[in-house]
Amino acid sequence: MIQSKSVIKSISILLFLATFQVVAQQRVFTGNPDTAFKKARELAFNKQRKQAQDSLLFILTKYPDYLDIRSFLASTYSWDGAYKKARKEFSYVLKKNPKRKTDWIAAINNELWGETPFNALKLANTALKQYLKDDDLLYLKAKAEENSNNPDKALTTLKNILKNNPENDNAKSYKASLIHSLSFNTIGITSSVDLYDKNERDPMQYHTFKYSRQTKLGSITAKVNFNRRFQKNGVQYEVDMYPKIMKGLYAYVSAGVSNTDLFPSVRYGAELYKSLPKSFEMSFGFRGLKYTKTTTIYTGSVGWYTGNSYWSFRTYVTPGDTGSSKSGTLNYRKYRSDADNYFSIAAGIGFSPEIDPFPLNDDEEAIFDLKSQKFNMGYYFTSSNKQHAWGTKFSLAHQEKSFSFGNYYLIYTLGISYSVKFK
Repeated sequence: MIQSKSVIKSISILLFLATFQVVAQQRVFTGNPDTAFKKARELAFNKQRKQAQDSLLFILTKYPDYLDIRSFLASTYSWDGAYKKARKEFSYVLKKNPKRKTDWIAAINNELWGETPFNALKLANTALKQYLKDDDLLYLKAKAEENSNNPDKALTTLKNILKNNPENDNAKSYKASLIHSLSFNTIGITSSVDLYDKNERDPMQYHTFKYSRQTKLGSITAKVNFNRRFQKNGVQYEVDMYPKIMKGLYAYVSAGVSNTDLFPSVRYGAELYKSLPKSFEMSFGFRGLKYTKTTTIYTGSVGWYTGNSYWSFRTYVTPGDTGSSKSGTLNYRKYRSDADNYFSIAAGIGFSPEIDPFPLNDDEEAIFDLKSQKFNMGYYFTSSNKQHAWGTKFSLAHQEKSFSFGNYYLIYTLGISYSVKFK
C-alpha cells in the first residue's frame, strides 16, 4: 500500500510537470492556482526547488496578488541564498499587506542571512509600527543591532522584551550571551599546591591574581604571582599580551620581573601563531629567563581543531654547554558549550618553563636538563550566564632530584581557579 501511494504521488508530480511543459509557451497560467501551489510546494520540499520556482512564477502571471504564493517563492529564494530576489518578493507582499507578521519575520531573517544588518534593522523598525512591542520582532531587531556593531543597543532591546515578558527564554539566553560578549574585563585567581610523596619536602604553594582586558588589538593580562617554596615567599609581576596582527596571525608577548630567587629576576618571551588550512595552527617563539645569567629557550607548537576537540603538541629546546635540554607535552581538550567549558588531559616529558619552577644549583643557576615525566587533567566550567568560571586540576609528576641524579620525587599537584567577567 505504501509503495503504491509513492508511485501515485510520483506519477502526479510527473503529470504536473508535463502539464507545465505543454503550456510553457502560454503567457498566462490557466489552471487551478490552489492545486498548482500545492504541487509546487511538494516540489520545493523534495529538492526540486528550481522547478517549484518556475511553477510559482507561472501561477503569478495570472494571480500576481496571491500573496501566499509570492511569499513562499520569496522563502525559496532565501533558502537558496538568492537574497536580492527574496527581498524583491517580500517587499511586494508587505506593501500589499503590511499586516503579515510571518512575512516581516521572514524578510528580516533574509537580510540577516544575507549579511545586510542595516536593512534588517530598517525592516524591524517598520514592522514594529504594525506590531508594537512584539517579542519576536524585537528579538530580530536586537540581532540586527548586534550585527550592526551596536551590541549595547541590542542589550537594551532585549531588556525591553524581558520587561514585558520576563519568562521569554530566547531573550534571556540571548541577553546572557550578549552580556558575556560585552564583558571585556576579567579578574581571576589561581591556586595550586605540590605535595611530595613520603613528605620528602614541605608542600609548595603557587598563587596567581590576574586582571585581563579584551581590546580591539587583542587581550592584555596583568599578573601578580606569589610562591611559597623552601620556607620562603616570593612575588613576581608579569604582563602578557596577545596582539592581533592580521587575519589568521597573532602573537604572544610577555615580560615579568621579580626580586627573589624563587623566580627569575627577569622573564620575557614572544611567539607568533599562524592559522593553517584544515583547522591546523602552528607557532614558534622563545622565552628568556634571567637568574645569575640569561638563558634563552626556544619553543614551538602544532595544534589541530576537529569538531569539539583540540589537540596540541608543544616542545621546548634549551641550548647548553653540554647539549640541548628538550621537553614536550601532548595536550587534548574536549569542549562543551564554548571555549570556557572543557575537559583537558595532557602528558609530557622534560622540564617546561611555562609550568615548572626550575631548581638552582650552588651557583644560583637554573638547572634545565633534569629528567621529568608528568601527567595532568583538568575540568573547566562556567555559570549559566557565562559570567563566572571555575577550574580544577590534578597533576602527577615523576621528577629527577637536582642534587641526586637518577633519583626521583613523586609529586602530586592539586589546583583550583576562579574568574569573573564584567563590563
